[in-house]
Amino acid sequence: MPEHTPTYDEALSLFKEFNQSESLLKHAYSVEGVMRYMARKMGEDEEKWGIIGLVHDLDYERFPDQHCKKSPEILEERGWPEEYIRAVVSHGWGLCSDVEPQTPMEKMLYTIDELTGLITAVAIIRPSKSVADLGAKSVMKKWKDKSFAAGVNRSVIEKGTEMLGIELRDLVTDVITGMREVADKIGL
Repeated sequence: MPEHTPTYDEALSLFKEFNQSESLLKHAYSVEGVMRYMARKMGEDEEKWGIIGLVHDLDYERFPDQHCKKSPEILEERGWPEEYIRAVVSHGWGLCSDVEPQTPMEKMLYTIDELTGLITAVAIIRPSKSVADLGAKSVMKKWKDKSFAAGVNRSVIEKGTEMLGIELRDLVTDVITGMREVADKIGL
């Protein structure tokens, strides 16, 4: 199939074709929201970054043991650009992929994927159950507690902030801000 730039509606429809889980959709919306926010902040292509954020876990629900292996096949079959496919695969670097993040977009996706999970976990235990009143300080406090949200791979986040050349606390603030923009979609 010839390469074409996917629309948002195509991306969302494709994600929903392969994923039924409400929590996975909320995670996809979180990552999309943060990617859009960061693209704007960095003067990058917001639509491209958002679409990649939305579909980054495309194969996760249906093919968990082949995560980051089935997505490229699915996306190639549909004529998605190589740049999009590479970014999706690179988010699993060192975990389920050997494609190292190179571009700012790939590095950001790699780093914030896990971080949105931690921030979601912190927001859920707050009285407000919201990101609206969540600050970086609360997240940083829980960051140190390795038993809290133990499934969050903190070393990936640390490696990512190093690649991006930014401070963790500053990134936490940005990720919270990006998640606030999609708070209604993610139920926070």
